Amino acid sequence: MQLSKNFSLSEMTKSVTAKRLGIDNTPNEQQIEYLRELCANVLQPLRDALGPITITSGLRVPKLNKAVGGSGTSQHCALNGAAADIDMDAKNTEVFNYIKDNLVFDQLIWEFGDNECPDWVHVSYHYGHNRGQILKAVKQNGKTKYLKYQ
Repeated sequence: MQLSKNFSLSEMTKSVTAKRLGIDNTPNEQQIEYLRELCANVLQPLRDALGPITITSGLRVPKLNKAVGGSGTSQHCALNGAAADIDMDAKNTEVFNYIKDNLVFDQLIWEFGDNECPDWVHVSYHYGHNRGQILKAVKQNGKTKYLKYQ
């Protein structure tokens, strides 16, 4: 099933952790709709502008989200919007800046890395409820902290 011109449901639900642990990562109709909105409004425009992008994490049903240590309120669960992690290595800064400067989103997170390039980019979309929140994830005393992006 295609969610947009270049993004499929299988791409947005693929998980080696789910496969390894035998977790069914099949979305319900509402989750599919949230994923469709994310693809149509963020991922497809990003791909149209920058070319192919690599999604490393899309949908995570709550059981899978717990298995990977995700937040209980993570939009990766597509219960209140949807999220994707994008990893383009050296192009991560370009991906982050393009989203920040050109697209509507709920959350955009510079995930770890250094001041030059994040390790990956997290973006979420929640139709009609987008906050435009921009954060930077850092480790402090062994714990992840989310700081306002400067």
